[in-house]
Amino acid sequence: MLSQTQPLAKQFQIFYKEHTPKTLEDAVEKFAIFGGVGWGDIETSKPSYELIEKLILDDYSYIRNDVNDITSGAPLYHSLLSAIAMGDGKTHSSYKRAKLDKEVGDKAVEELVERGIIYVEKPKKEFTSWAENEQLDNKLYFTTPFLRFWFAFVSPLFKGIRDKDYTEVKKRWENREAEFTNLIFTQLSHALIQESFKEEDKIEAISDYWDKNAAFEIYAKTESGKTIVGITKYTNSKVKKSELNRLQELCAEANINADIFVIVAKKGFSSELKKLKGENLKLYTLKNFKSLI
Repeated sequence: MLSQTQPLAKQFQIFYKEHTPKTLEDAVEKFAIFGGVGWGDIETSKPSYELIEKLILDDYSYIRNDVNDITSGAPLYHSLLSAIAMGDGKTHSSYKRAKLDKEVGDKAVEELVERGIIYVEKPKKEFTSWAENEQLDNKLYFTTPFLRFWFAFVSPLFKGIRDKDYTEVKKRWENREAEFTNLIFTQLSHALIQESFKEEDKIEAISDYWDKNAAFEIYAKTESGKTIVGITKYTNSKVKKSELNRLQELCAEANINADIFVIVAKKGFSSELKKLKGENLKLYTLKNFKSLI
């Protein structure tokens, strides 16, 4: 059922070829829900919640059995996975949300990684904003978009779903849809940037970045040693120059000397920002995601 062993960009490529969405916006939004699962044909032009109800909630018992085969149905695992899916993915906040102490949480993470359900990303300790003895949380990510959706919107609300009352699911989805989709948009943006730079100055490593002073959705190093820092904006408004200014300010606060700034935006950019595009500022929109297909 699930293809958690494949890289996210490959899962996206497979999803697109299987379902041929009419728009890239549909592709990203439906992939954030159904990605990594061998579904039948999905009418991706239909509203997301309509598909959620028809393909997931109405088939809850069958899908639950498949998920339980992967997780062993352990309440501890399910509690932690829901905490990761609904939060920022950092270990401390995830353990707190799941009401686990560090030792139990660390052991559960180790086991969930072995099962191929999540993976761990460590913070980058390369800049002078870090104190010598400072420690930051790792971040936890799902290997498959569907599992993240399940533990955010289905598993915690199973009682109502079991009784065919989807009110809570619908409300939670309406309140968090854009926020939820943004992580997948960001992760696909990493793949997009790797693809975009592969001919000129190949990306050696890319991830998000966080420390006590700043957080960015995009942090990368190229083979020539250049530092790339960027943000993603999955909103229905164009990104303005003020976002670039803020990004530059955050880099200064974190003592990061960025060679190239990158912004990936769902709806594009203001005319003022587009005029600044060049060697030191790369701007991408949804249409650029075609290179991943």
